Amino acid sequence: MRILLIGHGRMGQMIEGLALEAGHSIEARVDIDNAETLLSLGPVADIAIDFSSPAALPLVADHIRCTGTALLSGVTGYTAQDMENFHSLGAYAPVLHSANYSIGVAVLRRALSQLAPSLLGSFDVEIVEAHHNKKVDAPSGTAKLLYEAIDPHHAYTPVYGREGILGARKGNEIGIHAIRGGSVAGTHTVSFFGPDEELTLTHRASSRAIFANGALRAAQELIAKPKGCYTLEQILFGGNE
Repeated sequence: MRILLIGHGRMGQMIEGLALEAGHSIEARVDIDNAETLLSLGPVADIAIDFSSPAALPLVADHIRCTGTALLSGVTGYTAQDMENFHSLGAYAPVLHSANYSIGVAVLRRALSQLAPSLLGSFDVEIVEAHHNKKVDAPSGTAKLLYEAIDPHHAYTPVYGREGILGARKGNEIGIHAIRGGSVAGTHTVSFFGPDEELTLTHRASSRAIFANGALRAAQELIAKPKGCYTLEQILFGGNE
């Protein structure tokens, strides 16, 4: 697999190392400070893997539209408009965006989408995510993914942290909370609190390698797909999820 690597931070460097170990090639490297070089690159790779920044999306999008190169993105912090622009690239190439490429998180998200309809309404739901002290965005993209799996139609109101005298918890809330410290690679806990019982599901990442390996696995599947915008669940499990 020939890779155009966009973003050469910690995740980009890890993907590069694991890709080379697996026998793939890095055809070009582009970082956020020289992203304009994408404008002069032709179709040099089978896939562009982007772990850069939301600011690079316009240049990345131009490259995909011009070359038809498959695109796998792990960029977090996209706005709703950014996501709309990203989805439009499916008309030019197979594209995939996920805030988390862990296989375990994909399974957790799938499980939540199946559990939630039976529990919402009678159970209160709270999501807590923990990350290292260098993470710049909150809540994490993964926490947002888990919220979407629980409440895809946005029937409930997300509440980001609580402070002060707020009164009793409202039944239409889903709490989403972020904590930061140390070198935590990523821990996500979803709790369902019912009358006299509690159900808690937790995914704990011990290394960033799980995200890089998952991204490479998904990339290999994505390049065989026709044009379109895919979810990680579609790539891993098939179907129309």
